[in-house]
Formats: sequence, C-alpha cells, structure tokens
Amino acid sequence: MTGVLTGVRVLDLSRVVSGPWCTQILADLGAEVIKIERPVVGDDTRQMGPFLEDDDHKPTDDSAIYMACNRGKRSVTVDIATKEGADLIRELARDCDVFVENFKAGALKKFGLDYESIRAAREDIVYCSITGFGQDGPYSERPAYDFVMQAMSGLMSTVGPPEGAPGSQPMRTAVPLTDMVTGLYATIAIQAALYHRKTTGQGQFIDTAMLDAAVAFNGNLAVNFLLNGKVPKRNGNTNAVVCPSDVFAVEDGDIVLAISNDAQFRSFCQLIDMPALADDERFRTNTLRFANRDALYALIAPPLKSAPMAIWMARCAKANVPCGPINHMHEVFADAQVRHRGIAIQLPHGSGQKVRLVRSPLRLSETPVEHRAPPQLGADTEAVLSELGRSPEEIERLRAAKVV
Repeated sequence: MTGVLTGVRVLDLSRVVSGPWCTQILADLGAEVIKIERPVVGDDTRQMGPFLEDDDHKPTDDSAIYMACNRGKRSVTVDIATKEGADLIRELARDCDVFVENFKAGALKKFGLDYESIRAAREDIVYCSITGFGQDGPYSERPAYDFVMQAMSGLMSTVGPPEGAPGSQPMRTAVPLTDMVTGLYATIAIQAALYHRKTTGQGQFIDTAMLDAAVAFNGNLAVNFLLNGKVPKRNGNTNAVVCPSDVFAVEDGDIVLAISNDAQFRSFCQLIDMPALADDERFRTNTLRFANRDALYALIAPPLKSAPMAIWMARCAKANVPCGPINHMHEVFADAQVRHRGIAIQLPHGSGQKVRLVRSPLRLSETPVEHRAPPQLGADTEAVLSELGRSPEEIERLRAAKVV
C-alpha cells in the first residue's frame, strides 16, 4: 500500500456500520486494518442479505452490507469472551497504532479490552470508542441503532411530507445515515489524534457518540432553533429557504429544480418562454417568490410538462439553471458522469468471484486510494497469528479450542 496512512496499523473490534465505516476509510487511505470477527458467524452484517453467490450459485456469508463497509481489511476470527482470545487481542494491540470498538459503554472492561487495559499494552495507543450516547450521562448504557438515532436526534422530524398532507409522518433515510456520519466523524478524530501523537508522542481516548454526531448533522436547522426558538417543520421536497426549489413533473417523469438566486430565476423564466415572470411584483425576489409560491408553481407547472426530461436537462445545463433527474439506482450507475468518474468498480474477491462495489470518493493526487475487496470470514487468521509468532500447531490448538 502507498496511501497516506501506510504504516498505520488499526485493530478493529467494531461491527455493523458505524465503526466499520470509519475503519474502511482508514483502510482506503493505506492503513492496515485487522478486523476482529466472531468465529463461525463473524460480523452481524454477514447474516443480513442479499448475499454474494459462489461458483455454484449458493449464497456465501459475504453480504452486500458487509461488503459496503469492510473494503480493504484483514479478517481475523477471535472469541474475545475467552481468556486466551482476550489475551490475543491485547498482544495484537501492542503492535497497533489505533484501536476501534463500538460496544456499549464499559462493555469491554470485563474482557480487559477497555482503554486503560489496552493503554497498558501500548501507552501511545489511539483508542476510539463509538457508542450510541457516549461514555457518560443518563443514557450511556442504552443500546443504540441508526433508526433510533434518526428519531432522537431530530433528523426524522424534519424529513417527510408536511403536517396534514396525505401520508404525512416523519421519515427516516433509506441508508443508515447516523451510523455513517458517526463513522466519518470518528475517522476525522482518529487522524487528528494520530497527528497529535506524531507531534507529542501521546496517545488518547476518543469518545464518539452517535447522538452527538446526529444532532450536529442537523446543521443550520439546529442553529436556527438555538437562535430563535422556532421548531423546524417538515416541508417534503420544498426548500424552506429558497424558491422555486422542488420536484416538478415533466412530460416523461419528474425533475428537481434548485433555483437559489434571482439571476437563475430570470434565466429559468427565459427557458420556459415566460420572461415577464422575472419582473412580476410577486416574484422579483426570493422572499417574494417564497411568499407567493403556490401562485408561482401554478404558472410554471404547465410549460414544464410540455417537454421531456432530457430536453429540460440540456436546456437547464446550457442556461446554468440547477436541475437534475430523480434517478433510480440503475439510472445512477448508467449516468454519463458517474461512469466517467468510475464510481462503480470491480474487484477480485477471495471467493473467486469478481465483486462490483462503490469506490471511495477520496481522490488524492499523490497518495491515491488502492481498492481491495472485503475479506472472507477469518481469511487472515493464520497469517496474522503467524506474524505474532504462533506456530501452525499452536494455531490449530486455538482453533480446536474455538478461541479462533
């Protein structure tokens, strides 16, 4: 590996999404990530379909969600609930720079794998603990899942059709957004801690909470509330700040317009052959357009339906009017720009198959990402234990004892 984090070794005791999303980014950047999984069953996501099929078209334990979060890692199976298993983890930690886990707060202490125990094995370790609610506070011992966090953080209260509209209710995102955002914040914190260690020689403990990350991700909606006390409401696809910014029907489907200033609105009015709208007293400014949104939509809807999506895409692009199609996933990966950027990649997998995955969005000119497929369960157990000095006979004894 030649990534910017080449030489950094990460011991990854995390599972599901938040922690694995973090350590996958570290692996993409060149770190060696040793993922510890439970013997036989592995990461919980290995049980969640759909699954990669083998040469005989039988499902493997390599699921889509596992492969989405574990690119470029080494898989080692260890039962940390056994004394020998916990000893192995501490021994591995001595040669690692970073330790990542997402167990409930305090859960690893009984195995001697908490921060103080690992710090005793490696004084300058960067130890990142990802939990639902943080290391302290009234909720610290509660389990947490993305759906719960989207609800508790306020995110769901702002997503969905407006109150009173048909089907109105708070909505979650289809992807586990709070898990992924927490993983991103954890990655940033780890890299900051590594930089701090480089300049001071000191490791540190990172307390990453899903609730913290999710509330922070409310961004301007949270700050607006803190400034004026007004609770943000659901607006569906209508932008609560600029107008017109919404979903509009065209001849053969739906498009999104995101017109954010007066110049763009004037250009749009030219496109639909209604230039006088830009000087209409009701629509001259964004504030006026927002106040008279229903009247504006009634006027611009008919001309938009007069042409197909492809025509509107071309017209808007030429006039610098922000516009886009609402793509389904098959349309995303057929898109000319997505194809040009090579976002879908194909990698050789340990099963003998070639798997299609999504590439890292990180593009560094001098230290490019090197993509490697996610590991099969326990694929690197023997190699990593051999690097610890374990003989083949000792490794076989550990297997027989179900420690690995």
